[in-house]
Amino acid sequence: MVVFKKPKALTDAVMTYCPGCTHGIIHRLVAEAIDELDIMGDTIGVAPVGCSVMAYDFFNVDMVQAAHGRAPAVATGIKRADPSKIVFTYQGDGDLAAIGTAETVHSAARGENITIIFVNNAIYGMTGGQMAPTTLPGMVTQTSPYGRDVEKAGYPVKVCELLQNVDGAAYIERVSVNNIKNINAAKKAILKAFKYQTEGKGFSLVEVLSTCPTNWGVSPEKSLEWLGENMIPYFPLRCYKDKFAQEGDK
Repeated sequence: MVVFKKPKALTDAVMTYCPGCTHGIIHRLVAEAIDELDIMGDTIGVAPVGCSVMAYDFFNVDMVQAAHGRAPAVATGIKRADPSKIVFTYQGDGDLAAIGTAETVHSAARGENITIIFVNNAIYGMTGGQMAPTTLPGMVTQTSPYGRDVEKAGYPVKVCELLQNVDGAAYIERVSVNNIKNINAAKKAILKAFKYQTEGKGFSLVEVLSTCPTNWGVSPEKSLEWLGENMIPYFPLRCYKDKFAQEGDK
């Protein structure tokens, strides 16, 4: 009896993310969805700039590198060139919610039949821990050493709340990977997002609340607690939009 095995959609490369980073968990959930839908041979991933830039080392599918923030635009081009392919982007908050905001919103507005996996750890991870569009009020970063001052820097961008009002978006959900219950819910959401694309239902985005122990300056264990105590209250976990939800679906 096989209790645990590596998904086929993941390569044999050793993960190079920082200790305690939950990118590895999210990678596995994406790979499991690809395996379960049996779409590995038809899937193309798009990795932009940020910690997600390393994703092409870990997914056993064709991968394309995009300029910072432009992954949805690149994914749109790939999908329109060959609609038979399953196209997904894997983006961080510094990428998607800052320089890539327009690409994301307009891809949703057009109802592009692509899947976006949006990893939100409330900070710029790869470049050293600067304040990001999703940095919480009062949160200390390299560029907000006294905490994010909303009067000067504005409030965090809530991507799911923004996109739920875009008519072209088909499925928008926010999940987290800070405990087993939430990981299981995240798996269901990611699987649904890919399944909707295979069925031609349109634009899907799953936001995943993630940790960054290195730049948060805490241990991996404490980072999971911090996410649960601080990020989830500000970024509530739920399905924000599902055009195709069946009666009784949550």
